[in-house]
Amino acid sequence: QTLFFCDPPYWETEGYGCEFGFDQYEQLAETMAGLKGQAVLTINDHPAMRKVFRAFRSVGLQTTYTMSGGHKAKPARELVFMTARR
Repeated sequence: QTLFFCDPPYWETEGYGCEFGFDQYEQLAETMAGLKGQAVLTINDHPAMRKVFRAFRSVGLQTTYTMSGGHKAKPARELVFMTARR
């Protein structure tokens, strides 16, 4: 009955101040697949992320990224991946 919310650094973006290599996304997908509970993961819409998390249900979302109060707003797509309830 546990729900895990995963929000790793977005792939090929800057500004997080920590290393998060591609192998860590692969490890996260493997961990999600083995959970007894459920998981929801949000990530930027990138072909590499679609491939890594392809085993999970997904929904694409249109959003707006804002920085510094919104005067630099830009449209973006995000993906939400979910483990299937068994």
